[in-house]
Amino acid sequence: MSKKNKNGQFYSIAILCFLIGIGGLLYAGFTTNSVYFLNVQEALAASPEKLQKIRLFGTVAEKNILKDPNTPGVSFLLEDKDDQRLTIPVQYRGAVPDAFKAGAEVIVEGGMQANNKFFAKTLMTKCPSKYQKENRK
Repeated sequence: MSKKNKNGQFYSIAILCFLIGIGGLLYAGFTTNSVYFLNVQEALAASPEKLQKIRLFGTVAEKNILKDPNTPGVSFLLEDKDDQRLTIPVQYRGAVPDAFKAGAEVIVEGGMQANNKFFAKTLMTKCPSKYQKENRK
């Protein structure tokens, strides 16, 4: 075998190993960090295995907002933005944003438990319109 042929094989193997490594990193990154982003209606229709690690979008229901004065956090019903009859109970432990109130649009990230209660690790509120620029004509 000539020296030129050996170098060609070496570079081919090196490029193949590089591509396999990049492919493995991409696969690992997408599978471990992928989170479904669903509204309440989609979450209620989804299979339980899809609900282990998800983000839910909805509106805080007017009733059943419970804040424990001794610990940070809140329990509430998350209702679908389009169909207010569809709700999911949410329990969140942590600092509650100032903009959190009944009727506020929120995003919660966490997972559904066996008792059909959503345990949120993160609670984010949509910025109120008072912070948006006014339309100037």
